[in-house]
Amino acid sequence: MVEKLAISIDGLAKHYGKVKAVDGISLTVKQGEVFALLGPNGAGKTTTIAMLCGLLAPTAGKASVAGFDVARERFSVRKSIGVVFQQPSVDDLLSGRENLRMHALLYGIAPSGVEKRIDEMLALVGLSGRGNSLVKEYSGGMRRRLEIARGLLHRPAVLFLDEPTTGLDPQSRQHIWGHIRETSRREGNTVIFTTHYLEEAEKFADRVAIIDRGKILAVGAPSELVGTLGGDELIFTSKKPKELASALRKSGIVKNVKAAGKQVRANIMSPQKNLPRLLRKLPEVESMEIRPATLDEVFIQKTGREIRQDAAEGSFWQRIMDNSTSR
Repeated sequence: MVEKLAISIDGLAKHYGKVKAVDGISLTVKQGEVFALLGPNGAGKTTTIAMLCGLLAPTAGKASVAGFDVARERFSVRKSIGVVFQQPSVDDLLSGRENLRMHALLYGIAPSGVEKRIDEMLALVGLSGRGNSLVKEYSGGMRRRLEIARGLLHRPAVLFLDEPTTGLDPQSRQHIWGHIRETSRREGNTVIFTTHYLEEAEKFADRVAIIDRGKILAVGAPSELVGTLGGDELIFTSKKPKELASALRKSGIVKNVKAAGKQVRANIMSPQKNLPRLLRKLPEVESMEIRPATLDEVFIQKTGREIRQDAAEGSFWQRIMDNSTSR
């Protein structure tokens, strides 16, 4: 059985003069998948989303969303997607319900079914009791949940979320993701989201693409990407690091042995099972630390540095929308 694709990207690029914001990326996203673009701000995530939404014209390459070409069939693409922007975009002076009614009007939802659909979406994101409250009275987490409800109101085939939990506290982030996963399950949407939170991608995405400086460096399920490290990291301290490193390499149990100063690092699979056997073979170990393998380590391996937590460019989407409406 051939899996249906919600998104197909082939050599997609966006250049601004000599600056390559997106540099020839290719990937596919399966229908019904929750897919993460993981990378620091400035990596090209938002630019990629803007091209897939039909808001930016690619410099090169091609892409399709819900079966429609993003360059030639922009109107059909926009009818098929929902978008939750990085910056808040709901109207503070309207109630939550009024914001959803306005969205329903813009997307041509039949009036006979509007109120029922709004009730469903408010319930789904836990805002049933606050639908008639003005948005200016909402907390940051409530606004985000309303934006997710709005993005899903017209039953889009694909929901784009650009940094959906930036600026929220950990508890609010957890609640937001509970609603996103539930809506994806119940509505059957494909979800593609951008994030620079490693734990968010690792915990909530079916698959992850690590992107940095406009290039995709790795794609796979979080467990698959973490598995490429060769297991959890062991950090040894020794007076004889060269001898220890040599013994580790000969053990046949560990991978990626590296010595620097008094420290020796290596990766080990199933440490509960293999570590006791390994320690019996090692000389001159002063101390040892075990660090569970994470996407953070994968990112460091692929890029040579930790993920940057730079401030997001808050005006990006506004510039895109201004350019789009002025065409």
